[in-house]
Amino acid sequence: MTGRDTRGNVFAAMPKAVDRELVEALVDDPAVRIERIVSTGQVTPEGDWYDQTEDEFVLLLSGAAVLRFEAGDRRITLAAGDWVEIPAHVRHRVDWTDPDAPTVWLAVYRRRAGGAKA
Repeated sequence: MTGRDTRGNVFAAMPKAVDRELVEALVDDPAVRIERIVSTGQVTPEGDWYDQTEDEFVLLLSGAAVLRFEAGDRRITLAAGDWVEIPAHVRHRVDWTDPDAPTVWLAVYRRRAGGAKA
């Protein structure tokens, strides 16, 4: 074992409704970053889009959310257990998260060979 934590619980230390998302890196190495994100009604600011250099796999563990993709103005509604894979540079945003219950995301970012951290 290394000196860092190698286990935990994604539902531990859940925040109450707060003014910003809680983002916690669970794993961060040269090939992959895994984050727990807790949203309590937060959305991407109007006019902003995520345009990441990494491929992203998102699993919604609890709560509900709506993702919007710039291409085709496509929206996806997510409930607990739903997942979506977002290739690098696919512009997207969070249009809605449940303001009444924590929305817990597990986000896995895969870094391409020779790619930099986003």
